[in-house]
Order: sequence, then structure tokens, then C-alpha cells
Amino acid sequence: MEFEPVTPVRAYERVVEQIEDAVLSGRILPGERLSSERDLMVQFGVSRSTVREALRVLQAAQIVRSRPGDPRGPEVLAASPAALHKSVRHLTRARHMGLGEVLQFRMLLEGSAYLLAASLRTDAQLDEMAAALEAMRADLGTSEFSRADVAFHDAVARATGNPMIVVCSEVVRDVVLELIEDKLVHADDRHALMRSSLAHHTEVLAAVRDGDGALACRLGRQALYDYYADYVPEEGRAKLRPLLGAES
Repeated sequence: MEFEPVTPVRAYERVVEQIEDAVLSGRILPGERLSSERDLMVQFGVSRSTVREALRVLQAAQIVRSRPGDPRGPEVLAASPAALHKSVRHLTRARHMGLGEVLQFRMLLEGSAYLLAASLRTDAQLDEMAAALEAMRADLGTSEFSRADVAFHDAVARATGNPMIVVCSEVVRDVVLELIEDKLVHADDRHALMRSSLAHHTEVLAAVRDGDGALACRLGRQALYDYYADYVPEEGRAKLRPLLGAES
């Protein structure tokens, strides 16, 4: 029998794993405090440097907030999309990852959100989408348009009832905008882009209101393609086209 080589695990990684598990399982709640460094040393049977390295990792992941010399111990933080945002942003900076791949993921995610929202949305959530659309129409060509646009997509994401979709939609949307922000600012006719976006949102809202998830999904993906595809190299656009007309 042959065995595979094992990967050495450092002591601080075991400390991180145990604390992460306690937080994720709810045994330690947001706002509560971990023990002091000295107590953690005793509990885990490790050195002070190991405890501090583990706390640095946990703080970088925004699981705890640790202040040097605080006798109360590190504070456990509530779950936040900030760490996911940082990871996705870092991933998009990798050489093998481009705007085409990120936009492809957004088209998949947002199309699915429309599909679900058409069936699961409440009347109140539908009113939120309609209010955001009216704000976009009223402020076409101003900074308020972008805020209303974000409010519309946030309302759609919430209507799915899935917190993972809400978080991922926010993160991926922000990364896409970050990657092409300069291009949008210097677009030849930003007002034309906004008018096109408004028309697409109007069609999508009608489909969601009618409960036609398949149509809302197709329209939502087409809207993203029409709005952003010109900023993607041709080889990247080829990865987007199979999603046009797809329902899931």
C-alpha cells in the first residue's frame, strides 16, 4: 500500500481552526470576547508567539478584532462581506482572471437572482424595485442614477431570500465596476448607456412583476452583456455569449 505525502500543519493553524469552528458553530457569538493571550496560551498549550500569529490570521480574515494590550481579549466580529470582497478583488488581479470571467460570473449570479425573485418576491420588495426604477428615471445623468441602480439590484437580491446571493451579488458588482470605472467615466456617451440601462431595468421589472422568471433571467443577462461587453476583449466576450438566452 502507498501513502501520499502529508502537509505539515503549524500550531497556529490549529488554533485558528478551533476558534473559527467555535465562531461558525455559534458557540462564540459576535460581540463576545475570547480569553486573554495568557489564557489562550494555557488552553491551547502553545507559546505566546503562536497565539499572536493565530490572532493576526483571524484579524486579517475579519473574524476577530484584537487590540494590543486590551485586557478583555479579542472581540468576535459579526459576519461581513468585506473579507469576501477582498478575496474576490485579489483574485481578479491574478493574471489568469480577467473582466470577462468576472462578468460571466455576475451574469450567472444575477440571472439566477431574477429567476428566483420572480417567484419569491413580496409585494413590498416589488415596490422597492419600482421605487428604485423611478429614482433612476428621475435622475438620469446624475450620480443619483448609480445609487438608484444599486438599490434596484440590492432589492432583487434580497427578494431571493438567500443571504449568500445578497453578499455575492454586492461583491461581484463592486468588483466589475471597480475594474472598468475609468472606462465608464470616459465613455463617449454615458447618457446613452444610462438610457439603455433604464430600458433594460424597466423590462426586467415587468417580467419579475408578471412572475416570468425565465424572461427576467434572460433580460437581466442581456442587459449586463449590452452594458459591459464592449469593455471586454473579444476572446472574453466569447465566454459570455453562451449565457445569452440561457435560463439557469
